[in-house]
Amino acid sequence: MSDLRDPKAALLRYLQDARDALLWKLEGLGERDLRLPRTPTGTNLLGIVRHVANVEIGYFGPTFGREWHDPDHPLFVSDPDYDADPQADWWVPASVPAAEVVDFYRAVWAFSDATVAELPLDAAGAVPWWSAAHRDVTLHRVLVHVLADLTRHAGHADILREDIDGAAGLKVVATNMPDVDWPAYVDKLTREADKHAR
Repeated sequence: MSDLRDPKAALLRYLQDARDALLWKLEGLGERDLRLPRTPTGTNLLGIVRHVANVEIGYFGPTFGREWHDPDHPLFVSDPDYDADPQADWWVPASVPAAEVVDFYRAVWAFSDATVAELPLDAAGAVPWWSAAHRDVTLHRVLVHVLADLTRHAGHADILREDIDGAAGLKVVATNMPDVDWPAYVDKLTREADKHAR
């Protein structure tokens, strides 16, 4: 176990916890459920994973002068891919099994974690797609940025998964969910909301 008094170790620990929580939201679902759009903007569970994987590649790769080692991987999204489809990293082709998406994301973790291990928190980088006035960053800032982005998307996955089959919480072994009569709770909240019905 790492010493969480060390800022880099703490950031990596929370980053990994968010990664693990996101992947748990895929467990036990079939290929269709993982790809099916669940919002008017097409958000889907497998697309979230592909997106956050490509986010990590970008921020822990080119930002610090490192290139992703497998540019021909079918889940890697390059600049020309985004030019052709600005949502290129938000969906997964039917020909790519979900297990391959998980494997890709785990390979990205190793790539990202290697960048973090090799550089000090004050290492300078430049985010190529940010404006010139804002692109200069440190590894510390990038870690915080990616962690914030990932936890936001893990929250999206929480809601999508709960809507599919009721699975909710942080992780299988410790959901952090209280023992509550959920239908009664929802009824109570509905009654409170209905007090404002016109």
